Amino acid sequence: MDKTKHTLPHSVPHRKGFALIITLSALTVIIALTGVLINYLDEARRDASTTKAMIQGNLYYADIKQIFTKFKKKKTLYSSLYIAPIPFASEDGRFSVIVQCSPLANGVNINWLGSGNEQNMSEHSSMVQNIFETIVQEYDLEDATRLEEMIREEIGVKGKFVQKEQSRLRQKNGIISFKQFEGILDRYQFEADDDNVGQVLWKKFFVFNKISKTAGKNLIDGNYISAELIAVLFDIDLPTVKEEWVPGVLELKTFIPNNGGTYNQNLFAKDFLAQSQCEVQYDYKGERFAFKFEDIEGEVKNFEFFGKQ
Repeated sequence: MDKTKHTLPHSVPHRKGFALIITLSALTVIIALTGVLINYLDEARRDASTTKAMIQGNLYYADIKQIFTKFKKKKTLYSSLYIAPIPFASEDGRFSVIVQCSPLANGVNINWLGSGNEQNMSEHSSMVQNIFETIVQEYDLEDATRLEEMIREEIGVKGKFVQKEQSRLRQKNGIISFKQFEGILDRYQFEADDDNVGQVLWKKFFVFNKISKTAGKNLIDGNYISAELIAVLFDIDLPTVKEEWVPGVLELKTFIPNNGGTYNQNLFAKDFLAQSQCEVQYDYKGERFAFKFEDIEGEVKNFEFFGKQ
């Protein structure tokens, strides 16, 4: 019987080489997959941290809301918060936030531009129109008609070119943030190739709030408006206003006559206007987060979480 062992000398090395290729390929995939998983887990941890920080922010908001709602002397409270941020902290250091507030109505509401056909709102609309035309001339905007059209369309009214029985502004929020307004400016700048529009200090003139359904409540917090707005509204030399005007300290109704202007009370609040917006910053796990809210006539609402700062 032939006991000679028969071997295939090339088969074993071939299998080893093939196995080595498979091992290296698998290792490459595993390394790549591990990297992806690590990135995913890191992102998940960050998301979890942000979610927990938002929950913490909601707890702070609930506490602040309760305090501010019960605080009856709104002028005393917000007059202080308008001047500078105020820190609030517990004795044990576990609770620490910084609150800063500003008036919601310390300018002309841009949404009034689309309310000219509504009852008791024509004066409001005319004020916005006059400011807009002054800005157009001062900054030499290329296509004012197109910009106004875009603003009106965003507000929810097709503009002065189309007469409507009822404004759609009541069914739409209108322009309710400066970020939203910036989107209009960016589209206009691209379309009209007008760099001048970016030079306008829009926040000095306009605010971006919802319109009250009661016309008589659509007022300006005159004691907190900018020097630029005063100069336009009352035709007073801007350098003079900048030199003498101190928002929140002087009263508009006495400042204007003292500087040769004519003061019209109609669209300005007679007393402190209880319409404020506040930003709260707080630390969580060694990082700083922020949220905002509004206090309108004693109702604290519109919580918005800003995330990590």
